[in-house]
Amino acid sequence: MRVLYAILATLLAAPANSKYIVPGGRWHDTNGTLINAHGAGITFDQKTGRFWWFGEYKTQAQPEGGGVSVYSSEDLCPIDSHPYISPDNIIQRPKVAYSPETDDYHMWWHADNSTYGLLLQGHAVSSTIGGPYTFVDATAPLGNWSQDFGMFTDYKDGRSYALYSNGDSVNGRDVYISSMNDNLTALEKAVYRFPKFDLEAPSIMQTEKSYWALMSHKTGYRPNNVVAFRADSLSGPWSQPFIAAPLNTRTFNSQSGFVLRIPGSKKTTYLYIGDQWDSNTIWESRYIWLPITIDEKEENLELAWHDVYDLDSKTGEWTPIKGTTYTAQNAKTSGDAYKQEANFATDGVIITGVYGNDSTVTFEGIEGSGEPQWVSFYYQNTDDMGFGDQPGGTPDRIGGSWRLRRISSVVVNGDTSNVQTLYQRDTHKGIILSTPLQLTLKKGKANTITVGGLYNGFDFKGADLDRIIIYPPEAKGK
Repeated sequence: MRVLYAILATLLAAPANSKYIVPGGRWHDTNGTLINAHGAGITFDQKTGRFWWFGEYKTQAQPEGGGVSVYSSEDLCPIDSHPYISPDNIIQRPKVAYSPETDDYHMWWHADNSTYGLLLQGHAVSSTIGGPYTFVDATAPLGNWSQDFGMFTDYKDGRSYALYSNGDSVNGRDVYISSMNDNLTALEKAVYRFPKFDLEAPSIMQTEKSYWALMSHKTGYRPNNVVAFRADSLSGPWSQPFIAAPLNTRTFNSQSGFVLRIPGSKKTTYLYIGDQWDSNTIWESRYIWLPITIDEKEENLELAWHDVYDLDSKTGEWTPIKGTTYTAQNAKTSGDAYKQEANFATDGVIITGVYGNDSTVTFEGIEGSGEPQWVSFYYQNTDDMGFGDQPGGTPDRIGGSWRLRRISSVVVNGDTSNVQTLYQRDTHKGIILSTPLQLTLKKGKANTITVGGLYNGFDFKGADLDRIIIYPPEAKGK
């Protein structure tokens, strides 16, 4: 049995057994294996009393998806063999819902071939939520195309809806909300069409007063500013799109995929479930789960960053965890690394030139606990300044391409036999983001953390560093 070590345990267990949620961290299951469930859909099953996380199972050999994985109390979620779901074809963004009418579970997904020429929706069914699922068919929804897929179930009346963009052509830049029949075996009718916004990765959440939709722009695996819409009814009218996260953070380098509603005894929390894609190694892409703040009066929602937070699935309450900050201004540099004025940085100083192991940054006097604890590295990666037509340039210049990331080495207390790798994805100029690592520091205040540059496919450059934050280990008994 495979139960998430630090993620779904938060949702499944009582508060005494909850775990910190760390967006962008390396999340492992109880076998110590990296969680592999991209383009997620999360279903709460009344029968088992559990949340079930379904997602694309990606490997280096099959980066576009080698099947469906499910996490909670089972290992994999197999679907019986069929040409539409063969290794040569694509299965993306699987979602599962329960049909009370037929007492079974229905999985739907974006079914396609390697050239994205089919644009279909796949359907499979199972008598138990953990599978195995029996393939039913792959069809064009209501005779239309279908690309990125989502599913939403109205918690008031129990009806489910399919959400899908309909391709990239001039005639395929819409997103549809289509109702499903009671037994979830087919789509009935389109209830709304978002016309020509050219968006994808749709998800919908429902509050007492409103419906909210989240979607991303079509930039492939490159991140962008996710937008939101609001409406009183699924059939509209829907608002104009507005940016959901702080501008130019590119939604913290993530793409929308799902919204999880957690109705607690004290409050209802909504979690943004996104993918932090890495097109260099898609199968190792990280997950961004963040609480959504909703203002019904102002008809607005906001997605704010939290390095580490604790979520009580029973009460619905969540709490940001406080850490200790160590700034670049007080760090030591070596080689070509140097401190540079930056009016957007924490102390007005950022460290750049972190290139290779000869040009490093060392944070000293760090207090540790002697136990594993999360450390967030705040950085700026200005590879989007680009090099035109040179390899590794970016789209900000004619003929440019995306580099997408830098990689740094992280060494604790000078122990070069245990070098950690830190992936620092592109940021907009002047925007500071963070990425976490779980490190074990000695108990006391004599710890050091040294950051250098590792090879990222183009060079040995690490990102510019603003600060690090050391978070306390989880309390005993959690």
